[in-house]
Amino acid sequence: MELHDVTIGYRGKVVAKGLTATLRKGELTCLIGRNGTGKSTLMRTMAALQKPLGGTVTIDGKDIATMTARQRARLIGIVTTERVEVQNMTVWDMVAMGRSPYTGFFGRLSEQDKEIIETSLRMMHMETFSQRSINSLSDGERQKVMIAKTLAQQTPVVFLDEPTAFLDYPSKIETMQTLQALCHDSGIAMLLSTHDLDIALKHCDNVWTISEETLQVKIKN
Repeated sequence: MELHDVTIGYRGKVVAKGLTATLRKGELTCLIGRNGTGKSTLMRTMAALQKPLGGTVTIDGKDIATMTARQRARLIGIVTTERVEVQNMTVWDMVAMGRSPYTGFFGRLSEQDKEIIETSLRMMHMETFSQRSINSLSDGERQKVMIAKTLAQQTPVVFLDEPTAFLDYPSKIETMQTLQALCHDSGIAMLLSTHDLDIALKHCDNVWTISEETLQVKIKN
């Protein structure tokens, strides 16, 4: 995925501009910066949840703005910081929603879909929670479920906004190791934002910094 002189923000407010960078497959990239510098806005723009104010975002040279929602759902997965409130839904059912871009109109899960769901739960060490209600989980457990849902989506590009925010320190390390291994083994291009700088520097392949002074994304290999 590439950013081509992208301007991010909202109508009447530019958050950052002149953003040019490449998110490479098979690498875990961390996005760091102070609050208010545009980390979440950048990720939402790259995930096509909001339009750039200028410039283009492309995957394999194709502008994501020209894709249908279904096409993007097969290419881009995202976990935001927004808390999802649902009633009477199990962990397994929530992760199964990650397969919706592939299941067709009736949403019928094949045996392959079910295996992908189970694998995604195991990767996040949440398989023993599969029949628990989402509403019964702690914030950290819920965060792991949402990551598992995105992994079940099996997209080549994944965005995670503060994925370790509600985890204890051992879980932060475990999650970062899992995500880095997933990128290396599966060729996923993954961008995650974090305030855990020490963990990011140990486990990420690249670091992007977004600064209010320069309004530029920089890459440190």
